[in-house]
Formats: sequence, structure tokens, C-alpha cells
Amino acid sequence: MKKFMNTAETMVAESVEGFVRAHEAFVVFGPERRCIRRRHLPPGKVALISGGGAGHEPMHIGFVGHGMLDAACVGHIFTSPTPSQIIAAIEETDTGAGCLLVVKNYDGDLMNFEMAIEMAGDRHSLDMVVVSDDIETSKIGEGRGRRGVAGTLVVEKILGAAAERGMTLSALKQLGEGLNTRIRSMGVALNGVTVPQTERTTFSLGPDEMEIGVGIHGEPGHARQPFAASDTIIGHLCQTIAGDIAAAPGAKALLFVNGLGGTPPAELYLAYNGARRFIEERGIPIERSLVGTYVTSLDMQGLSVTLALLTDEEIALWDAPVATAALHWP
Repeated sequence: MKKFMNTAETMVAESVEGFVRAHEAFVVFGPERRCIRRRHLPPGKVALISGGGAGHEPMHIGFVGHGMLDAACVGHIFTSPTPSQIIAAIEETDTGAGCLLVVKNYDGDLMNFEMAIEMAGDRHSLDMVVVSDDIETSKIGEGRGRRGVAGTLVVEKILGAAAERGMTLSALKQLGEGLNTRIRSMGVALNGVTVPQTERTTFSLGPDEMEIGVGIHGEPGHARQPFAASDTIIGHLCQTIAGDIAAAPGAKALLFVNGLGGTPPAELYLAYNGARRFIEERGIPIERSLVGTYVTSLDMQGLSVTLALLTDEEIALWDAPVATAALHWP
């Protein structure tokens, strides 16, 4: 296994330090480096906090800044941050209006974020939004339901803009929970993930195989299928997504094609072209788009498609200014 690292044990700490030093206009370390927070914390605004294991960069640390997250906590690779890290982020960012924790629907993340709320709740106003956009997990029927994957970015961006405008903690929670019901994602991979600590891939594929329904922790999907042309692959993902989300007449959509770590931009844009054609042929207008590598699974050669049905107000919040390391528009 060849990777640009010194040791597997120090990889995450060195990478996170490099991120903070490269993007010091946006972020700083919290106390004892237990979290990364935005450099300038506006007083009286509800703070948005998220986090998860390393290996998904630029999520979540790349989304810390104006118009998005106020802090993010990073665990070991594919491992939830600890309650003490989350409490440190709460202590750092609560400027008087409380904190909303945006949590991906994984058992480890839920357990540690819930524990942090219990431990810190007597000193702060806290609440939580759980993101569960991955169609694949609903097929398996295991755990606490759908996983939170690339749709988490959409939730964090819209909630971040709403928080900047002064929305209250309870209103932000209601907005986030409503959004979560209208976002669906599904992924496909051409290879498994090489985990530095084990030096093994999470699953192996033959030269003419692909894995449908993969997760962002290197999990295999529900089916191993023969490799096919891009339009066939993307059509399958989009058909599954469109069949799982109820688009009322007049619905407007955000289409997000996300690289999982090892897929070049040319292939992502080609996939987006096919996905947009498929969705619009089914009468759902694409009002906003995002294409790029934002929610990754280390070096996985793969992608995911996310469809979010948004109101006019939510589209305006998506359009609102954001200034982070990974997302930036006026």
C-alpha cells in the first residue's frame, strides 16, 4: 500500500493540522485541538456543529466558516469523534443562542453526540438534527434506518445560511428535519477503500464488476453487478432515487453529483449530465446543481447522486453567501 503519509497512527493529526494551516483565513483549532472552529464567531447566533470520522474530507472541516458550520470535530478514520470533543466544540461556539448539532445517522455518531448533549445540556441550549438520506440502508433494514451521506452537505449549507439570518434554535431544528425528508442519495463504486491502519481494502471487485449502494465508510452495497456504460449506471441510481422520493407538481430540485475520493472531475460531470437528463425527463426541474468531490470515502473510485426537493425559501438559503475552505460563493 502506497500513501502519502508518515505513519498510519499520525496520519489524521498531521492532515488536520495541515488543513488548519492551509485555511487559516477561515478556521482555527479549538482548545487542545479537540475541534476546528470558524475564526470569527458572530455573537448571538445559533452555532452549527457537526463532525465524524476522518476519511470523508472535505466534509466536515471543509464546511466550517461563514454561512455554514461554526465547528467540526474529527475522529480517527471512519470513527466518531468523542463526546469530549463535541463538548469542547459546544463550549467554544455557543455565543448565547445555543447550538444545533447536525449528525449523520450512524450508531457511533448518534451515541457520542447524544452523550455530549446529556453531559453539556445543563449549561447550554442544545438540539440535534439527524441526517438520513442514503436509500441503500432502507433496503437492508438494519440499525437505526438510513445512513447520513452526501445529503448532509445540503442540510448544513441551508441551515448555516438560516442561522446567519438569525433563525432560532427550534426553527432551525424544524427546518432541518423537514429538509431531511426531501433528500435522497445513492452511491456506486468501482473499488473498495484502502484503510491505512489495516492496509486492506474493505471489499474487492473483479475487473468487470461494480458495487451498487456503497456507504461512505467503505461499506459494500446491496448488489455486485457487471460494469456498464455511465448512462446505465447513473440511470439505475436516478431511477431508484426518483422512485423513493415524492415530487409534488411544481417541485424544484437541487442535483448534487459527489465524488467519493478517487473519481476525476471529467467523469463526475459526465455523470451529472446523464443524471440531469434522467431527472428532468421525469418532470422535475433542476434549479440548482453541485458537482465535485465533497463527501469522500478515502480513495474510493466511485460517486453518489443526491436529489433534494427544495422550497423557494430553501433555494434562497442555498444561494446565500458562504465562505469555507470547500464551498465559497458570494
